[in-house]
Amino acid sequence: MSTDQTVFLNGEFVSRDEVRVSAFDAGFQHGVGLFETMLGVRTSSDADIIALDAHIDRLIESARTLRLSEDLKSVGLAEAVRQTFEKSGYDRARLRLTVTGGDLNLLEAKGESNIRPSILCVAQPATAYPEEMFERGVLATISDARANPFEPTAGHKSLDYWWRLRELQVAAAKGAGESIVLQVSNHVCGGCVSNLMAVHGEVLMTPIARGEEQQGGVPSPVLPGVTRASVLGWAEEMGLQISRQMMTVDDLLDADELLLTNSSWGVLPVTRVEGATIKDGVPGETARELIGRWRELAG
Repeated sequence: MSTDQTVFLNGEFVSRDEVRVSAFDAGFQHGVGLFETMLGVRTSSDADIIALDAHIDRLIESARTLRLSEDLKSVGLAEAVRQTFEKSGYDRARLRLTVTGGDLNLLEAKGESNIRPSILCVAQPATAYPEEMFERGVLATISDARANPFEPTAGHKSLDYWWRLRELQVAAAKGAGESIVLQVSNHVCGGCVSNLMAVHGEVLMTPIARGEEQQGGVPSPVLPGVTRASVLGWAEEMGLQISRQMMTVDDLLDADELLLTNSSWGVLPVTRVEGATIKDGVPGETARELIGRWRELAG
């Protein structure tokens, strides 16, 4: 295992103690930037970064949509992530790729060509979650914060994560593993750091994500999760009908199973929401099957 967390910064690899980012970087000054978190897995014969291309594509699409940069190249970003993982020496790594607005005053920028993003990739040991979380499920709280579908960065993985982390701290103090965020309309958005799915019989419901809205409809503040996409595909293979829809809290409380997905824990069952028990209070058959499929993929 590596004792020196190798960091990729703007085309060069430096040690953790040598990392220098300008005090005037737009990410530091204004929270202008995007990030992706990925899981790297190394075996005796191979090394893989789960869904690397999908993560890179999502970041580039967001950078263009939000006018951060038109010049990001998928090949270069993917290679930076791969090399960071390789140099880290970790068998299982949490890889975070961050792209900020760079060292400039965005108010003085004449156009996108003036933006030279800062590009940072860091490898750390992957989080090891207790097996009990998957065998028994977790408690989820309902967040006090609300997601606004008309906020331009909603549905993108932007650096504006403070409010989410604050809600997670409140949830953790209650012994919860995640906090469920509602939209300003009180429809379900998802977890603070995860996408959400509810099983009702043979139907798997999930909130409409950005890019899945009907033409002329209200935009969605839900991130189109990379792991979410994989899980929806597996659920279809299992014979479940997928329903992307506006969901209410009742859709959660009346569910047979409730699941949270992200690129760190994969598939996590929820067995309680606040004081309410989901079905019989134990992870169901769908959760167990999907957890198994994730582990086949992620090692």
